[in-house]
Amino acid sequence: MSTDVRRRNNVTVSGRADGAVLLLAHGFGCDQNMWRLLAPALEKDFRLVAFDYVGSGQADPSAWDEQRYSSLEGYALDALEVCEQLDLRDVTFVGHSVSAMVGVIAAAKAPERISRLVMVAPSPCYIDDEEYRGGFSAEDIDELLESLESNYLGWSAAMAPVIMGNADRPELGEELTTSFCATDPDMARVFARTTFLSDSRKDLTTVTVPTLVLECRQDVIAPREVGAYVHDAIPGSRLVTLEATGHCPQLSAPQATAESIIDFMGAVR
Repeated sequence: MSTDVRRRNNVTVSGRADGAVLLLAHGFGCDQNMWRLLAPALEKDFRLVAFDYVGSGQADPSAWDEQRYSSLEGYALDALEVCEQLDLRDVTFVGHSVSAMVGVIAAAKAPERISRLVMVAPSPCYIDDEEYRGGFSAEDIDELLESLESNYLGWSAAMAPVIMGNADRPELGEELTTSFCATDPDMARVFARTTFLSDSRKDLTTVTVPTLVLECRQDVIAPREVGAYVHDAIPGSRLVTLEATGHCPQLSAPQATAESIIDFMGAVR
């Protein structure tokens, strides 16, 4: 294992050195800064390991490989290589949005390292079909990707507030817009296609570890039908509906999000 993984993925560690490990994995267009409001509540009892995927945040852009990051497995490898570098075991993978499914893949690839999953606003597939509602038609996703690829900064400014929700708190949408716009457009285009065209529903059948599914009361990206689908597909999972709107409860409802994670960890440890 290269000794560059900490730098490559901008790994940060905080909290109790002897605490159970929470590996914090951000979603598309974001970085580890999205977890900062949860940290004060979680650091008292847990060891927090946060990182940026290559192509996001402060990760090393020279490590970018379009082929690797054109599948969710490439992002799972980033997370597992962080675990290997820090020799982490018995890890709770806390994944937001698309990273919830990255966590599923990581747990299947390295069960000796990933022993619990926390899925924050997960979606295994964004496109509707006859028996599944992902929230978007195939035409919706095609238009979304076309707009993103033709004018990424304009797309970010228009879509980030919609994704965040909470129109009465515009500062949240502005923060997500800033995060999106800080991402390299070419790398973002690859991550977007990987995210919005993925169909990981079959991967849910591989989950055998204790799992918490956190959904928001209203979320245009991952509607509640998706949360119910994920919960039903993972035997023994716990589904919690947060009194929150939008797709980023770690920002819009950090206290409720942190409390749900703490309750889950207390129940499964």
